[in-house]
Amino acid sequence: MFLKIYEENPNPKDIREVVVELRKGAVVIYPTDTIYGIGCDINNAKAVERVARIKNMNLKKEHLSFICHDLSQISEYTKSLDNATFKMMKRNLPGPFTFIVNANSNVPKLFKNNKKTVGIRIPDNNIIRDLVKELGHPILSTSVLDEDEIIEYTTDPELIHEKYHNQVDIVIDGGYGDNSPSTVVDCTQGGFDIIREGKGELEY
Repeated sequence: MFLKIYEENPNPKDIREVVVELRKGAVVIYPTDTIYGIGCDINNAKAVERVARIKNMNLKKEHLSFICHDLSQISEYTKSLDNATFKMMKRNLPGPFTFIVNANSNVPKLFKNNKKTVGIRIPDNNIIRDLVKELGHPILSTSVLDEDEIIEYTTDPELIHEKYHNQVDIVIDGGYGDNSPSTVVDCTQGGFDIIREGKGELEY
């Protein structure tokens, strides 16, 4: 399915239609505030494994991330955030950042690496945030392409659909995407360590 949704004002009917499919185990390509993402319901292990196969990822070694709707949803999946981390996230979210935090037991096992950490995003994009809100829990977040392969079809939804329509269930056309990944910030060591410079410029 190739579905046009307008980012400024996503149609609730379209959002519900996608969420019905996500609950059945669909794999979806969706817009964010950076590169287009490919993901699924984080609680559906088979769908997560499908994404891993499409992206050629090893789930035991990969550092997986997911998208939350807001800060209160982040707190459901992390060990308690200290005051400085919470304030810093509040200043920068929604935005083009992936924050690595200590995971709690609500995070599915597939997502936890040996350090028991997880990457969390709240993109500044109404389509994906509305999907997460309607679904009721986070959606797996991994970019359509690896960063060293960023070329035109990462940004054009029609070309993304052309390439991936046999591998995924839905491609959402939310307009042209960006070709810069998110800035990755490690918050697990008591400070804020930028481990990948991307689109976002962190405000402390």
